[in-house]
Amino acid sequence: MSEFPPCPECQSPYAYPSDSLLICPECAHEWNPAELVVEEGGPKVVDSNGNALENGDTVVVIKNLPVKGSPQPIKAGTKVKNIRLVEGDHNIDCKIDGFGSMALKSEFVKKA
Repeated sequence: MSEFPPCPECQSPYAYPSDSLLICPECAHEWNPAELVVEEGGPKVVDSNGNALENGDTVVVIKNLPVKGSPQPIKAGTKVKNIRLVEGDHNIDCKIDGFGSMALKSEFVKKA
């Protein structure tokens, strides 16, 4: 087992030192382990206004969002309660009345 932390880009355990930096042989990423910031509590997600979102928050949709397979969009102004933050492109999981379980992008909502 390596005494160095895994690569922050690809999570490779094979990092090696070079002067004050660590280098990943798999993705060629170089980083300073002293400047590495450890994030806690899951993904950091912000709404369209830059407000931090948390699990369980209530948000409001800011524009009409078309839904694949549905004849009507999710209307602007729709309130979505009890969101759950996830990793990925669509970083909010929620349930919307009339539509069911959905994944939304945080850029299309604002904190209520």
